[in-house]
Amino acid sequence: MSVRIYKEAYFEASHRLLHYNGKCFRLHGHQWRAEFWVEGDTTADSNILVDYNMIKEVVGRYDHQVILNTEDPMVECLSKFQEVVTTDGDPTSELMAERMAKEVEEECSKLGIAARVTKCRIWESTSCFAEWTP
Repeated sequence: MSVRIYKEAYFEASHRLLHYNGKCFRLHGHQWRAEFWVEGDTTADSNILVDYNMIKEVVGRYDHQVILNTEDPMVECLSKFQEVVTTDGDPTSELMAERMAKEVEEECSKLGIAARVTKCRIWESTSCFAEWTP
């Protein structure tokens, strides 16, 4: 049976935009909101497409982390004190939406689940989000 599910999860994280000319160039934090729409076929025995907790665990990888562009000189400095999540490019909400959607799809694949993310929204604040669709 083909279905679509929705999962919303939150994480606290800081980031900065290395190539941005404005206040987001400075290291700052957000309460991020991640929303996922996932489609596929449920399994015959459980009628479950994807365990919602798996999506929450993917989002949890970013909770209370510093997220920086791999080119950012802050990576080397902060890595001496804590883990730093790095991205290929500035960790904008646009980039994070695509990255997190692909991570959910990778986890589905590892678990043998035939599911795909059809939309992912990443909110940096209550008034702005980026939306990724394949």
